[in-house]
Amino acid sequence: MTAAGVQAGGLSADELQQIRDALAAGRKPRVQFTESAGQISGQIGQVVGLEDPAVSDEWVVVKFGRDELPFSPADLRIAPKGPVPKKVAPPVAEPVEPVLSGPEFLIDKPLPVKAPVQRRSEPPAQRRGEEEVPVAAPRKAARPVKAKPGPSLTVTLAYGEGEWTIAANQGAKALARPYVIRPAEALKMVSLIDVPGVQEAVDQIMAAERAEAEQQAQRLRAELAEVEARLAELGEAG
Repeated sequence: MTAAGVQAGGLSADELQQIRDALAAGRKPRVQFTESAGQISGQIGQVVGLEDPAVSDEWVVVKFGRDELPFSPADLRIAPKGPVPKKVAPPVAEPVEPVLSGPEFLIDKPLPVKAPVQRRSEPPAQRRGEEEVPVAAPRKAARPVKAKPGPSLTVTLAYGEGEWTIAANQGAKALARPYVIRPAEALKMVSLIDVPGVQEAVDQIMAAERAEAEQQAQRLRAELAEVEARLAELGEAG
């Protein structure tokens, strides 16, 4: 234990899991700031959320006063039960009057009293109950700078009216308008897509095209036979 009842160290993995379970249950567990938290060491706060530890070392969000600030697990510990011990102010030394070697002079006019100047580095005090608690200045956690993503690229393979077409767009810009490709090339592209139902749909399309092509071939054969018979008749007549 260190001064003012603040224990050194930080939250362990088991304590972090307890806090995570408490947040999931809708509670806000109380924690106490350790010496690594600086001027607010020994004060009490409430955990209101847990962020991603892979993004920042300070990922435990604690509500302290009116602020909700991120801290590292080393800055916190589970708050002790019961009232929080108050910090004891160090004794103030009494001023020593200087000894004058010459004659004493009495001043019947009171001297002006200067108001104490508050240091800017000291945080303002916030009254909570009967105890004045210094409010720490908000600390901003470092956030990673995300690179702006480039325009997306979309390649579309489509089938309609007996033809396979392919198109490409980068964002709103058309790189290649839909143009017709051979069925063999389209089937090679479809074979790379391992999605249930896609290959079955392509097989049905190809079976329908094959049946239509066979019917068209039979009609052409019948028409060709009629033309050859007509030529034969013309040859015999000549």
